[in-house]
Amino acid sequence: MAVHSAGERVLTGLDPEQRAAVTAPAGPVCVLAGAGTGKTRAVTARIAHRSLTGEIAARHVLAVTFTARAAAEMRSRLALIGVPGVQARTFHAAALRQVRYFAPRLLAGRAMPELLDSKVRLVTLAAARVGLRTDRAAARDLAGEIEWAKSSLVEPGEYAVAAAKALRDTPHDPAKVAEVFTAYEQIKRSNGVIDFEDMLRAAVWGIEEHPDVAEQVRGQYRHFVVDEYQDVNPLQQRLLEVWLGGRDDLTVVGDASQTIYSFTGATSSYLVDFARRHRGATVVRLVRDYRSTPQVVGLANAVISRARGTEARLRLELVGQRPTGPEPELRIFTDEPAEAGAVAARCRSLIDAGTPAREIAVLFRTNAQSEAYEKALTEAEVPYLVQGAERFFERTEVRQAMVALRAATRSIPGQTPLPTAVVEALSAVGWTPDTPPAGGAARERWEALAALVQLAEEYAATPAVVPLGPAASVQPPVTLADFNDELQRRASQQHVPTVDGVTLASLHAAKGLEWDAVFLVGLAEGTLPITYARTAEQVEEERRLLYVGITRARQGLWLSYASARSPGGRPRRPSRFLPQLDRSGGTERAGGTERAGGAERAGTPAQRIERRRAQVVVCRICGATLVAGPDRKLGRCPTCPSDLDPELHDRLRDWRQRVAGAQRVPAYVIFTDATLVALAERRPGRTEELLAIAGIGARKLGLYGAAVLALVGGASVDEICSEKTSKNSP
Repeated sequence: MAVHSAGERVLTGLDPEQRAAVTAPAGPVCVLAGAGTGKTRAVTARIAHRSLTGEIAARHVLAVTFTARAAAEMRSRLALIGVPGVQARTFHAAALRQVRYFAPRLLAGRAMPELLDSKVRLVTLAAARVGLRTDRAAARDLAGEIEWAKSSLVEPGEYAVAAAKALRDTPHDPAKVAEVFTAYEQIKRSNGVIDFEDMLRAAVWGIEEHPDVAEQVRGQYRHFVVDEYQDVNPLQQRLLEVWLGGRDDLTVVGDASQTIYSFTGATSSYLVDFARRHRGATVVRLVRDYRSTPQVVGLANAVISRARGTEARLRLELVGQRPTGPEPELRIFTDEPAEAGAVAARCRSLIDAGTPAREIAVLFRTNAQSEAYEKALTEAEVPYLVQGAERFFERTEVRQAMVALRAATRSIPGQTPLPTAVVEALSAVGWTPDTPPAGGAARERWEALAALVQLAEEYAATPAVVPLGPAASVQPPVTLADFNDELQRRASQQHVPTVDGVTLASLHAAKGLEWDAVFLVGLAEGTLPITYARTAEQVEEERRLLYVGITRARQGLWLSYASARSPGGRPRRPSRFLPQLDRSGGTERAGGTERAGGAERAGTPAQRIERRRAQVVVCRICGATLVAGPDRKLGRCPTCPSDLDPELHDRLRDWRQRVAGAQRVPAYVIFTDATLVALAERRPGRTEELLAIAGIGARKLGLYGAAVLALVGGASVDEICSEKTSKNSP
């Protein structure tokens, strides 16, 4: 009885779907868990419930996670519940433990090979052996291709065909990459070392080829749990299958809408096809979101509702469980410095209002975007830390570039325009302003150095402060030496160590984390989706990245993009994934970016330009572009201070009520509440100013314009209504 009481206690506080996941019968179970739905609690409770009720023994459970942090959290939770002894490990940690344990038996007494921490050094040697000169970024990209191939169970001789079939954006010709792959394997064997993929393969081989090892492993582990199952790659799936050995006591947990690592070989196909591969599987959907406000959840649902492709078959519509919160904000800025400055200012105000800096995050698509935010936060005296990457000025390629820029002051003529001088100086480190190279690391290196060129353009365009009056003079153009001093100043400011600060992170690095306030920045076409997302599958993965970013926010969510990268630069369009936001919970409207595409393209180019110009409404207080209807009507952001004239507002309401009564129509037919607030704030004095208020067109101007202008001018409601009555008298 006591055992069953303990098992029942585990169920306390679970929602119906979580309870169904916990109490599902032994056998294949698939838990489709949306962001913030309490999946860790559910899967931990499932292990504990089965153990405490005597169904299984904790020592026979192997729970596999994708991060050591998640494994440690699961072990800690189980220990607190009273279920110690469960093995919770990453795939690599579990495989390493088994390979080390069985090494004397598998290697016939030979020492176990050393495990490589990184492939880069050996890949560099392999590239040189086949005639390729590589820097560290190029070597990282080649290492990434080898890792993808080995994780996908692709051998060197199969690489070229497999890469073409998978539409890989290879850093070199696929045949050449295959040569590097072959040379890497040879060098690795001759050095007596193995990499992480070899270790997983060794664990598979040990079980498949040695019956005694298989018997011992399967006798130890009889019940399996796999978290983040949408991120499993073919090699990890192969290991899971040999662990199972045909048995089916397997619980998997995942969310196809958070599949964002396919470039590493991860595939959601095992999650999507789970019920087909495991006949009679129990499938449970967790959709109650306990992390985010209903407004954030509504926006997340709106973004992912447009998803297409395989993963969309398992799309979940989340239901927010938290109290209502602020609406997500969509802000548009003229350029990236303005965007970064506004984000830093809002971070400063949040911290001043009591939000801990550690509960704020600024998320972007690429690490190269971090520099503008590092600078803006530094200038706003906001502490920050960079998650999963080096600070901009600490990156190897940036440090090398700064050395090259200092050396170039001795060879480049002083009168050379600064941007030209910087481009010429960066050629010494192999950078050219042409199309970015293929490969993730090489492309990030190129973008980081391109950011230095952009800084030079901005610095050269910024007018210097010159004295006024008789001492005024023509300020000489900035030189490369001046720019080097500026870079040193920025680097020294941003190298101040911080412990508790605003998190700067890429969307990939933000997976699995959450904050009270999240800023999703740089949401422009070419950045999200990124320019090299060419196939439909790649574009859909970019959409899922935005979904992951949105679902990191508990309370406050800001989405923004800049109309140009630099002041006066080439115009950009907002991300196709952004729905317009209204005031009813962050849901999409018919005028959303994607849906409106056909209408925006209709008409002549001049007509299209005119329509876009007519749609732009900026905040009269802070200058940000307004998107939501009520904000456009008010002419200000909802967070900017109101300058409403309460006395005028009362008169407008009184007048509207009398007119509505006389016409026997609801009051909102005359003017909505939002329009009255806009009138009382903006106090139009001319017909043109009235028409500038969204929602007041020619018809309402003709019906009510004169009365409204008179009321704004100080007339009383009695005067207006009596004048109207006298005009209508016989």
